Amino acid sequence: MGKHITFEDVKSSAEISTYIKKGNDLLGVMGFTEHGFAHAGTVSGKAAEILEALDYPERVVELAKIAGHIHDIGNCVNRHDHAQSGAVMAFRILDRMGFDAEELADIVGAIGNHDEGTGTAVSPISAALILADKSDVRRSRARYKNRKAVNLSTDIHDRVNYAVHKSDLKLNAEKTSITLELEIDTEISAVMEYFEIFLTRMMMCRNAAAFLNLSFELNINNIKLL
Repeated sequence: MGKHITFEDVKSSAEISTYIKKGNDLLGVMGFTEHGFAHAGTVSGKAAEILEALDYPERVVELAKIAGHIHDIGNCVNRHDHAQSGAVMAFRILDRMGFDAEELADIVGAIGNHDEGTGTAVSPISAALILADKSDVRRSRARYKNRKAVNLSTDIHDRVNYAVHKSDLKLNAEKTSITLELEIDTEISAVMEYFEIFLTRMMMCRNAAAFLNLSFELNINNIKLL
């Protein structure tokens, strides 16, 4: 029987913080959007919020929060197969911390399945992680911090994220559907550009929502698209 490791224990780990920072730095060199502490915090909080709202046990909610915080540490190895790299890294770190084997398996399974290229929802923790991760679209994730720079950038990810004025993932009152609501400045990025890079992720969200017995909806500029 392993120790009862808390989210705060994981968040306070200097080793994990280093891997999150280094992964974000590596992606910055490659021109990817922000994948650092802001993204980790957003995903962690939203994943926990989803499962809490759906009345999952407190410990399951906390495990989703932990998985969300560390889901991208594999980026310090390489963006390619970062989900699998991150799962292996997380196993090593959390095992040394004394995690219970069953809980550890749930966390690494969620991390290893969060990338749309190779993953799918395999558990409530995994489904919540996918929804939280793929819905994190916001201006502050763009590496270029002003409109002129973004307009000159050839990176579609920067343009799309910079164009998003508002982003919110909402569970309806009946707990039957979850909706990603976006407000996009179409003078910066066309809605079609959003689909060019995010359609696969939105389909992954639809499958993750179904795992939680929810329908998934996408609303952009007050127009329902999925």
